[in-house]
Amino acid sequence: MSKNEQLRLPIDDDLELDSIEKKLAMEIDREFNDELTQEENIVEALLYTKGNSVSLEEIKTALDCGERPAKKAIERLMKKYEERKGGIIIQMVANHYQMATNPECFDALIRVAKHPKKPVLTDIIMETLAIIAYKQPVTKAEIERVRGVSSDHAVNKLVEYGLAYEVGRLNAPGRPALFATTEEFLRRFGISSLDNLPDLNPEMEEEIKKEVNEEVVDIMGAAQPEETDEDADTEALTQEEEKTETDIQEED
Repeated sequence: MSKNEQLRLPIDDDLELDSIEKKLAMEIDREFNDELTQEENIVEALLYTKGNSVSLEEIKTALDCGERPAKKAIERLMKKYEERKGGIIIQMVANHYQMATNPECFDALIRVAKHPKKPVLTDIIMETLAIIAYKQPVTKAEIERVRGVSSDHAVNKLVEYGLAYEVGRLNAPGRPALFATTEEFLRRFGISSLDNLPDLNPEMEEEIKKEVNEEVVDIMGAAQPEETDEDADTEALTQEEEKTETDIQEED
């Protein structure tokens, strides 16, 4: 047998190598898919265990990976839940992720709930909540200026319901509390972020700005009126007249 004949592989051997390569490729794909599935399982467990919303930073920590793979993992899981069309969904709220009940199941759940705990939002509370949502952070005094009546009860109820909270204190005499909306507010009204709030009526926005300016004046002290060109001319003329009168008196 010649040297060339010894080096040449039979056709069957070529087929066998091709089959081995395919098997290796399939095994690699299977391992890769298993890793992706394991990531999704960890994220799912994290969401379920936390109960509340979960940040991307927490997902990164759980997966021990960077921001991009963590985001891809939660997005894959969200897509699976969406395609499954089950009773649980994963929604994004203020750049956080959370498991939630599919709205299509609400009616069925209400039928078996003995004592629904969902708070009733009266017109007064809704009006107060709207002011906080659009002007946050905002003080009780500012809310009361817009509404024209005391808002202690409404604000306290919103805090009790978890729709508003004290975010800090205004750097002014008395250090009045500042209130803002919570993540629960976004979830309750189906808003992903405050940027998605409906546009405010221009007249109402102008009225709120006016009320805010009046509150600042009350807190910081009376504002000095801006001097116009006409006021400056009048003052200069008055000073000139006073000077002339003084000169005449001295001559006498």
